[in-house]
Amino acid sequence: MLELDGSTGGGQLLRTALSLSALSGEPFRMTGVRANRPNPGLRPQHLAAVRAVARACDAAVEGDAVGSETLTVRPGPLSGDRFSVDVGTAGSVTLLFDALLPLATALDEPLAVTASGGTDVKWSPPMAYHRRVKLPLVRRAGLMAAVDATRAGFYPAGGGEATLWLAPSSLSSLSLADRGSLSGLRVYSKASDDLVDADVAERQAATARDRLVDADHAVTECRTTYVDARSPGSSLVVRADYDGVLAGFDALGERGKPAETVATEAVESFHEFHAGPGTVDEHTADQLLVFLALAGGRMRIPTVTDHVETNRELLAAFGEPVSLERSASGPVLAAD
Repeated sequence: MLELDGSTGGGQLLRTALSLSALSGEPFRMTGVRANRPNPGLRPQHLAAVRAVARACDAAVEGDAVGSETLTVRPGPLSGDRFSVDVGTAGSVTLLFDALLPLATALDEPLAVTASGGTDVKWSPPMAYHRRVKLPLVRRAGLMAAVDATRAGFYPAGGGEATLWLAPSSLSSLSLADRGSLSGLRVYSKASDDLVDADVAERQAATARDRLVDADHAVTECRTTYVDARSPGSSLVVRADYDGVLAGFDALGERGKPAETVATEAVESFHEFHAGPGTVDEHTADQLLVFLALAGGRMRIPTVTDHVETNRELLAAFGEPVSLERSASGPVLAAD
């Protein structure tokens, strides 16, 4: 059984361990789960990921309780299924899906998981980012995955719902070392129905579009949407389409935060990325590491974050090493 130290990272470390354990059949014990976070141990969204992956691979689990800092997982065989999981309140649905996505590479039958919780919440990719940036990137490697988002969920009530569909997949090498020229930008602005009168979705979109156009960038799509939700909220995603890659930048609305500020945050994140050498943004780099390890390939990243380093260590523990090459044109992650 692998002995893993969960204190070196956060939820992503746990999700990667769950994915790799289910794929390899290797049991693990993780101690110090999120020990260095303000609220250590398993939170509801992490617990939901544990139970979802365990259901998919018929795993025996010990320590699956909110607040637990020690988790033991003994995976069984992966199988196709269809089930539901409630993340609880506004826990992230998209991060739950991140733990399940790699399982497609070992499935014999389709897997469908409906999750309820937060779709657009802090410290996680908004649903538009997950659907418009993350999934298109992993599909390039051969992963057959799609998400149907049926209801939005903002903080604090959550209540969103989406279904992840996975089909048996064979991965090909990820080639993300060169991004090429910027061909266009897409803006996706979303707000809850109770913000219609304040034109929040339109104001977010217009501000983002204007700031991008003022910087001499072409905006090829600008979409606004209002959604039914239990809590008021908004989100904005800017997707950058390069010749070779996609990159995404997002921001969330909250009480007292003008729509124009939300848009400006996302646009400024894009400008910072565009001025650098990376082919994927730093958050996507962390999330794609497991696919790079499984499929091989190269990926140029903006910077080597703590998340990247701890994830690399975890991948090596499961026998899936990812090397780091440093050069004047930016760090490159590579796997055979």
